Amino acid sequence: MKNLKLKSARVEKDLSQEDLAKAVGVTRQTIGLIELGRYNPSLHLCIAICKQLSRTLDDLFWEE
Repeated sequence: MKNLKLKSARVEKDLSQEDLAKAVGVTRQTIGLIELGRYNPSLHLCIAICKQLSRTLDDLFWEE
């Protein structure tokens, strides 16, 4: 399932996939795959992304 919450939070912070990827230590492709729902990130990576986007795990990764 696509992670539109992640993409929207990233765009809201005016970050490209590349910017976010560099900030959390992964490739742009990894961020793209997470947003497409084709990659299941580790908890460590989820937390790093949340910190960069000033969101909680529930905000970005909890499916409703």
